[in-house]
Amino acid sequence: MNRYIEKDHPEYPKRLRKLQGMPSHLYVNGCLPGEEQPTVGIVGARRCSNYGKQTAREFARVFSDWGIQVVSGMAMGVDGEAHRGALQGKTPTFAVLGCGVDICYPSCNEDLFGQIPAKGGIISEYPPGMPPVGRHFPARNRIISGLSDVLLVIEARKKSGSLITVDCALEQGKSVFAVPGRVTDPLSEGCNSLIAQGAGIAISPEMVLNELGLDTYKTKEKKGDGKKSKLRLARDLELVYSCIGFQPTDYETLIAQCGYPPGQVLAVLTELQLLGLVEEVGKNYYVRPSAK
Repeated sequence: MNRYIEKDHPEYPKRLRKLQGMPSHLYVNGCLPGEEQPTVGIVGARRCSNYGKQTAREFARVFSDWGIQVVSGMAMGVDGEAHRGALQGKTPTFAVLGCGVDICYPSCNEDLFGQIPAKGGIISEYPPGMPPVGRHFPARNRIISGLSDVLLVIEARKKSGSLITVDCALEQGKSVFAVPGRVTDPLSEGCNSLIAQGAGIAISPEMVLNELGLDTYKTKEKKGDGKKSKLRLARDLELVYSCIGFQPTDYETLIAQCGYPPGQVLAVLTELQLLGLVEEVGKNYYVRPSAK
């Protein structure tokens, strides 16, 4: 059921009320983010790589399992995969649209349009029936960052719409993290540039969780599920882990990137495999497990 919420209504998000330039009203299909729950905004390339899709889905799933609300824009690529990952977890996810809340855009995300309002919500400042218009999308980015405690960027070109959201987040005083990528990959230029300018480096979900005050390095059990945490990594494990992505990386490359002796790298790889954080997919080729 679609609802209309004005700025002076008690349900209007406190996170937005205290910021300049926020809409005077919101339309909501479902519910709004919980005021007391931490929230991460995830944005990135629409035409992202498989690595970007898998990273968005896995980070969002981990956040959701830890009780973190995920906010994104339900666009193709990183946005959509972030919502899908969050839906696999335990915590609601929220989509901010550049059209009416009764319009599924893009149509390829019809599954998300149907699933998100069941526990979370679809949000817009535009009235029902309003079609997607180009200028609406940069404007809605201020709402995504405004609802978030931390903004995470996963794959962004040098001139990317995601960087508009980053500008909004910085103006609002929010922390910004970026997932690094290959220096030769155009899809990573925006993220690598953000890191060079001082953004937080998100080589694993726990780095963002720690920013939110969830000390995963000291926590022995995951919050709420009673399972031992796989996120407590020593420095050498974290360095090797950061060099492994969702595409196979060979043993020799890892040695060259880490600068550790071959025996130490092999020992770390064995430990990462025992933790379930890395898989060997061929002789001496390693990847992070794909999100299920």
